[in-house]
Amino acid sequence: MVIINKIQQYFENRKLSSNPLVAELQRALSRDRVLEEEEDRLLHSKDESVFEGGLAGPVCFPRTTEEVQAIMRIAQLFEHPVIPRGAGSGLAGGAVPLGAPIVVAMTEMNKINEVDIDNRIAWVEPGVINFELSEYLRPMGFHYAPDPSSQQICTIGGNVANNSGGPHCLADGVTDSHVVAIEVVLPDGELGQFGGIDSEPRGLDLRGAFIGSEGTLGITTKIAVRLTPNPEEVQTILISFATMRKAAETVSAVIANGIVPAAMEAMDQKTIEVIEKHIPAGYPTDVGAVLLVEVEGLPDGVENDALQICEIAEAHEALDIKLAQNSWQREALWKGRKSAFGASTYLAPNYYLHDTVVPRSQLANVLDKVNELAAANELTVMNVFHAGDGNLHPLILFDAEEEGTLERVHAVGAEIVKISLEAGGVLSGEHGIGIEKQEFMSELFTDEDLRHQNKLRYAFDPQCRINPGKILPIGHSCADIQTLHKPPEGIWV
Repeated sequence: MVIINKIQQYFENRKLSSNPLVAELQRALSRDRVLEEEEDRLLHSKDESVFEGGLAGPVCFPRTTEEVQAIMRIAQLFEHPVIPRGAGSGLAGGAVPLGAPIVVAMTEMNKINEVDIDNRIAWVEPGVINFELSEYLRPMGFHYAPDPSSQQICTIGGNVANNSGGPHCLADGVTDSHVVAIEVVLPDGELGQFGGIDSEPRGLDLRGAFIGSEGTLGITTKIAVRLTPNPEEVQTILISFATMRKAAETVSAVIANGIVPAAMEAMDQKTIEVIEKHIPAGYPTDVGAVLLVEVEGLPDGVENDALQICEIAEAHEALDIKLAQNSWQREALWKGRKSAFGASTYLAPNYYLHDTVVPRSQLANVLDKVNELAAANELTVMNVFHAGDGNLHPLILFDAEEEGTLERVHAVGAEIVKISLEAGGVLSGEHGIGIEKQEFMSELFTDEDLRHQNKLRYAFDPQCRINPGKILPIGHSCADIQTLHKPPEGIWV
């Protein structure tokens, strides 16, 4: 029997990659879950952003925490960079692999492990799709509150990495408010848990430091999320205005009156028109802007808030106010809103979805400048955004096949960041920094701030190998050298 086992092992070894790194990864997982062919690596070399230039190394599909640990230990042994990847739906280049890293694709770790209704907690794996988690919980009377526009494809692990938000995060907060604990594999393969289901976990808030770190501190393998009860009553209101300025003034007035709706979304005329072409949702196409407002809670409170919002809108020259009469009208309005980005292809084949945050009082002024900027550069822009918290999402439309267009798009994107910062805003509300905004970190933070951020990264990752080339600007990150990593000649074609 010993001889047979040796023979079997001989043939197994013959089937392994000739690349020592890949061969070790194949031993730890299986040959079919470690991809090294050029086509497979190219498929994992970009995300949904407009940023090119990534090159994936071997692509691994772990199914257990132990397999993630094994990958990290092999990476450390070979001194090779690593990048975790969710659905690849990110928009800031955070999942673009720089330096041919090992790509750890978490999509096969997609189980809902435990639902504790009494404590209103669910333990899930990082590859669970955001929308599918809420659908799973809905019959139990609960849902997962953060709802990015990409929620039908984005993963909970990716949401943790970017501290994602969504339309319904105005009242309840973004991912950080809905994750109580995370199991993390550190760069050396050690396992840790940050946070806990206790109301006051002991020690430093490493959970808070990890959420939003964009895969630069380790890899999430289990996540404890809060369960939010489904509301007793929901009222959705569609308010039309002649101009976006009037819509923005209404948003500020609603919040100033002490009303914090569950959601408050704004869309301009171009956005409304393409939505109605793509998937008729009931939006008026002859107005300058609309607000989609939703209030939820106990019936009396919902009625009171809805009436006040309507009165405020009327005082700010609303052209029309409609209340959704049933669930299908409400669902149609929201389906339209969440289809806006895909619908933009009616106007151009490509888009660049931006993400900054400005004070609500500056919304109208910043939007005017964005529109002027786009027009001056002969680009079309759609404005659809989370108005309640000032999270702007200008959608720059373009044709990548037209020579020089992408350069103009990037230039306009950079100007939008500067306009937002000058208005007292910040770099990102939910997409993250990634590659897109790292050069602007120095405009928001001092050198001392950046030094401390780098020290935090180094504390988690002393070899600075995890998702190199992201967040911190060049010259401020211990991981700079990894982005210059050149794989041995002949290994990566």
